[in-house]
Amino acid sequence: MKRTHLPLNGLRVLDAAARHLSFTRAADELAVTPAAVGQQIRALEDTLGVVLFRRTTKGLELTPEAEAGLVALRAGFLQFEESVRAMQAGQSSKSLTIAAPRDLTAKWLMPRLAEIARGDSELRFMLVPADEAIDFTEANLDLAIRWGEGPGEHEGEALESDGMVTVERPGGGTDTPIAWAGCLAEDAGSLVRVADAGLALDAAAEGLGRATVPELIARADLAAGRVVAVGAPKSSRLGYWLVAPLPQWRQKKVKTLVDALAT
Repeated sequence: MKRTHLPLNGLRVLDAAARHLSFTRAADELAVTPAAVGQQIRALEDTLGVVLFRRTTKGLELTPEAEAGLVALRAGFLQFEESVRAMQAGQSSKSLTIAAPRDLTAKWLMPRLAEIARGDSELRFMLVPADEAIDFTEANLDLAIRWGEGPGEHEGEALESDGMVTVERPGGGTDTPIAWAGCLAEDAGSLVRVADAGLALDAAAEGLGRATVPELIARADLAAGRVVAVGAPKSSRLGYWLVAPLPQWRQKKVKTLVDALAT
């Protein structure tokens, strides 16, 4: 018999009926009717081609065929229970693997994770750089942060932000725009072109020009006075999103982290 065709419901009923030697007591354990237990046993007998129980004047009795399989059956159910416990152990794990852009990790994510970890000393984080196409299966990820208009094909929640902000060195400097890969508009007259928003922010702090970057990345440097804002932040159709496939998104540890990061 193929593994996919194993009559698991019927075998579960057989185990209960064999322990109680009573369809009524087995039904009470399984929260079904005695008639349903009888139907499952008859269906299992038809599938296996053997008789499992006989009624005698003393009550229900197992046949030799039923007794021959019970030890292995119960060992199998114990293995199922061990398998479920092993799979559920990941739910209670305090270890999370997170993929995020390098500049967001340095400027915002690591300080936030440090703050979160101070409230739970058992938490462990593995941080990996996020590529444009995030492969949750290959990287064994729990959560990722992506820059875009939405969560894409995954479940997701937006990180709160004021959009985009233009920054420069305190005291002013050149107003030449600093371009970075992924910025909304690259100026041909840019003095500096860099790989990401974090480097654009650092270039602005050194007085090389003005950088328009996600407010989330500039937040800590603005608060520290390393850079100052030029004008008010502007809303943007792009933003940072916490994303994960539905199975990971449902995990308790991921939900807890999403709630902590999104507030």
